[in-house]
Amino acid sequence: MSKIIIGITGATGIQYGVRTLEILKACKVETHLIVSRAAEKVMGYETDFFKEKLYGLADKVHPVENVGASIASGSFKTDGMIITPCSIKTLSEIATGVTSTLLTRAADVVLKERRRLVLMVRETPLHAGHLKNMLSVTEMGGIIMPPVPSFYTQPATVDEIISHSVIRALDLFGLNCKMPRWGEEK
Repeated sequence: MSKIIIGITGATGIQYGVRTLEILKACKVETHLIVSRAAEKVMGYETDFFKEKLYGLADKVHPVENVGASIASGSFKTDGMIITPCSIKTLSEIATGVTSTLLTRAADVVLKERRRLVLMVRETPLHAGHLKNMLSVTEMGGIIMPPVPSFYTQPATVDEIISHSVIRALDLFGLNCKMPRWGEEK
């Protein structure tokens, strides 16, 4: 069975993290969730979700301060990690190797073990420091994938836009989730 770590940070767009968990549950992928304190606050602004409902979507929830959790070790085998949404603070910690929480420690472990790390960075506009950190993570083997909508699918709802971005990110893990794809009949 596939195992993927999901990090949700305080950047706007917590719906991306929620949808990621829903899709992975449907694909029968074991999920290990870490939610930053800022993400818990943003959830109250952006959704009608409660923490318990979000946590109920994951197979295992790891407290963000538990740097001794299983996912903090390279011997715990996973297919990788997706952070969605990914704040600039989280990106910066990963880029510099400064791991102040389990979320950034798990990302660091994924990189050192040469596993897949996908960061759905949510910030705009970007300054040179942001771009340098993105380059640094990319040079370490991570993938920067901002959730940029595609309109060839002619989405009718915000959920369709979110789902398409999430499935494109999950494609990077070799998962085959159904969605409209370029060049395919609707």
